Amino acid sequence: MRHRRCTGFTLIELLVVVAILGIIVAIAVINFLNAIERARQRRSMSDMRSLATAAEAYAADLDRYPPASAFVLPPGLDLPTVNLLDARSYLQPTYMKAVPMVDGWNSWFLYGTTPSRTEYALRSAGRGGVPQTTVAFGPTTDFADDIILVNGQFVQWPEGVQR
Repeated sequence: MRHRRCTGFTLIELLVVVAILGIIVAIAVINFLNAIERARQRRSMSDMRSLATAAEAYAADLDRYPPASAFVLPPGLDLPTVNLLDARSYLQPTYMKAVPMVDGWNSWFLYGTTPSRTEYALRSAGRGGVPQTTVAFGPTTDFADDIILVNGQFVQWPEGVQR
């Protein structure tokens, strides 16, 4: 009597392997999307630090920050802000080779100064691209939260696990 030797995989074995691969891919995709959002936050914060350094260098030379016109920040931050088009000509190319105009989500950075130009604020509207109406002041945990830098210090920034 001859025994037939079975080679290959059964349908159940293949389904189990496909299910396991599907679970691994789902976990990897979620982590990958979070990594992309974190990278956008970090890029925005890095660009804001560079802009702050350029504004500080400008102020060291001229005793005031580059000018901006009116666009109001939420209550608690009384510095008017606009996109960086007004300030770009003052900073580029002397203080920065190229002024970053948009954040990691391709929304305009907002920039503002007091009328005397002794204080300034930079703002990224976060993932949604729409500035928040209220400011949390301190660490935030949502990719949609604004990132705000005032006079070289972050007053609202991402920290910890984001959602």
